Amino acid sequence: MPNLERYSRQILFDPIGREGQERLLRSRVVILGMGALGTVAAELCARAGIGSLVLVDRDFVEESNLQRQILFDEQDAAEHWPKAAAAERKLRKINSEIKVKGLVLDANASNIEHLVRNTSLVIDGTDNLETRFLINDACVKLRIPWIYGAAVASEGATLVILPGITPCLRCIFEDLPPVGSAPTCETAGVIGSVVTVVAGLQVAEALKILVGRTNDTNRRFRMFDVWKNSFREVDLSRARQGRGCKACGEGAFEFLQARRLSQTLRLCGRNAVEVLPGRPVQISLAKLEQKLALAGPVQSNPYLVQCRLEGLTLSVFGDGRALVQGTQDPGVAKSLYAKYVGS
Repeated sequence: MPNLERYSRQILFDPIGREGQERLLRSRVVILGMGALGTVAAELCARAGIGSLVLVDRDFVEESNLQRQILFDEQDAAEHWPKAAAAERKLRKINSEIKVKGLVLDANASNIEHLVRNTSLVIDGTDNLETRFLINDACVKLRIPWIYGAAVASEGATLVILPGITPCLRCIFEDLPPVGSAPTCETAGVIGSVVTVVAGLQVAEALKILVGRTNDTNRRFRMFDVWKNSFREVDLSRARQGRGCKACGEGAFEFLQARRLSQTLRLCGRNAVEVLPGRPVQISLAKLEQKLALAGPVQSNPYLVQCRLEGLTLSVFGDGRALVQGTQDPGVAKSLYAKYVGS
């Protein structure tokens, strides 16, 4: 039996109460992305007693993450520990009564439905609109509530998406913006306080849904700037829900069908490119380490092998994915991958 005393102050909050707390303990939430938003949201969810948390992230911890990604420490960065694994380790110490599973992998068209199926709710902790459109496709198709969140510089935004009830993300953003047209945390930076505000609002909305108070959710698109002291909401009650929408209107899940997904992806806040293998693979990291050691200095842990090559840093995961740091050119990244890992 779970120890409800640890949630006593939350149970005293009437909209949750004992029944709501018991519902939280029976809930399963997937958080996609264990960066700034994901780590804050994950800790809040763990402390709130959400019974099962699945944490998904493709990346590893670096020193520049520590300013805003609250679950990580200097040792995680020094050892390049995968974010999902490091987050799982920390959350198990925060709340040993819940189930926490960290998955070191890339959420993509081939696995997203499996990741979110039979889930109570999905929280967006990703850093690009392409992946968010993929989440939207999967959640709309499977009728799973999800909560969008974004933060860059001092600006933040949140949106609750209840498939079949509210407009979906593609009702609002019809397509991807032109490359380079939107600010990123690499070009504009990001302060930790806006991250905390966005993730806090995401989790507040998640709790409403999980305890059965869906009518209390905020159905507006919220945008704010914590530095300029501005806050505004866009009423979506007249939005074109379903009408002309590729996803919830036509059921044309373009991103889910991998028609629009790239094989390389520039990472927000990083001078780096992710390279995805063209087919499912499983790499022997031990053998790869021996191979790369002939070409440059190697560092490894149970999840990845990292090597300095041709002025760039190549980090390869067991599922064949790689991060190439030191470039934003997909061609350069793919060339380095093919040369040292294979095609």
